[in-house]
Amino acid sequence: MSVTYIDAIREAQEKLLREDDRVFLYGQDIATFGGAFKATKGLAAMFPNRVFDSPISEDAMIGLAVGAAIEGLRPIVEMQFADFSSIAFNQIVNQAATHFYRTGVPIPITVRLPSGGTPGSGPFHGQSMEGIFAQYPGLIVLTPATVSDAYHMLIDGVALNDPVIYCEHKFLYRWLKAKSINGEPLPIGLARIARPGKHATVVAYSAMVHEAVRAAERLQQDGWEIEVVDLRSVKPLDLDTILASVARTGRLLALGEAFPWGGVTAEVVSLVSEHGFHLLDAPPQRLNSRDTPIPYHPKLWASHRPTPESICDSLRHLLTF
Repeated sequence: MSVTYIDAIREAQEKLLREDDRVFLYGQDIATFGGAFKATKGLAAMFPNRVFDSPISEDAMIGLAVGAAIEGLRPIVEMQFADFSSIAFNQIVNQAATHFYRTGVPIPITVRLPSGGTPGSGPFHGQSMEGIFAQYPGLIVLTPATVSDAYHMLIDGVALNDPVIYCEHKFLYRWLKAKSINGEPLPIGLARIARPGKHATVVAYSAMVHEAVRAAERLQQDGWEIEVVDLRSVKPLDLDTILASVARTGRLLALGEAFPWGGVTAEVVSLVSEHGFHLLDAPPQRLNSRDTPIPYHPKLWASHRPTPESICDSLRHLLTF
């Protein structure tokens, strides 16, 4: 019996509801229906009056959560898709993110964003919003890439007194499996080495960690040993682990699924250039999805986002500089 990425998210919410009376779930069709991706399936029956369907208004959803947090509760809000969080942008960045700074009253809300692309998801159901929210002080932005992190980071995120943007990748929901949720969880803000290497470093997060590992396995056949760093969270960002990896390899490729302008990969390259320029044997590179709206057609989508093939091409260019 295996545990999927979406199973881990559901189990984490069940544990939180069982152990903390302050926690409640709020979102569109999450009660009786169990959510668009079934991340809350059965929880409304198990915890009456703790799992609520919301109106179709993301702005109102976050507004209610902020008010509940002010009163001492710990809401978990499910957006049906990360893309729709733009409707709640004002409530998240101007209310939740700044409230403690303005008043001294914390806002411990967790906003779950089903993020990233899948075949056929298109421009309204496939965006990656982590870089946008990471821009704003006061927000914690988590990007779990493993079944274990999907479970532990949600639990740890809800325990924080800061508003948390929890970016769960839809492509991993049922594809990514583990035998169990095990191992000691790493603290939020600490990256992990997903694959050791010595010739180049790929810094990735969320689903791109797995694409980077696939690319590294292909390049191993040519004698290259590629190190893959899984950021786990993009705000805070673990620069120490990144710099230590670049010190070992001398080369950096920052990899992300979001659009190329600005964002997480740009920040990684900028920070390494500023703090670790002396460690580099080649100009740092970054690889993102194309700078176009996300296409619907599966074949176009497959060429829009980074793939093991395009990652290998970028790494070969980097390795032969």
